[in-house]
Amino acid sequence: MARSNNFRVERRFQGTRPPAIDEAALIGLCGKQFAHVREVVLLADEVPVVFAHSVVTLKDLSGIWRSVGKLGNRPLAAALFANPLVKRFPLQYRLINRHHYLHARVRAAGLNPPTRLWARRSLFHLHERPILVTEVFLPEILRLNEK
Repeated sequence: MARSNNFRVERRFQGTRPPAIDEAALIGLCGKQFAHVREVVLLADEVPVVFAHSVVTLKDLSGIWRSVGKLGNRPLAAALFANPLVKRFPLQYRLINRHHYLHARVRAAGLNPPTRLWARRSLFHLHERPILVTEVFLPEILRLNEK
């Protein structure tokens, strides 16, 4: 967020719940197993620009990804990119509408999004153990380009 004077992360949810079916498959869960979910809003000059949603298995939260449960309002990206052993898989992009579960999570975070939003998903591995990170880009992110 080099185009803002002040960048910060604000945690909106962190806890245990079942991930979406597609998320569960990507992190190796099946059925209605629970996972650790963390949701944050990235703010640039106090304006929400990204809603980030990360999912990791409970086993890995107490193992290889234990630092994720202790991040608080610190960015996950700093931990991911600081470790040269973390591998990032190809990015996936998707346009989501108001019927998509992530759109509902953006609304649950207290944001008032438009009907359609772009999202980017990243799968990371550390010692073959996955963590899934999805970023939903809020409309105000475009204003950063004007600065």
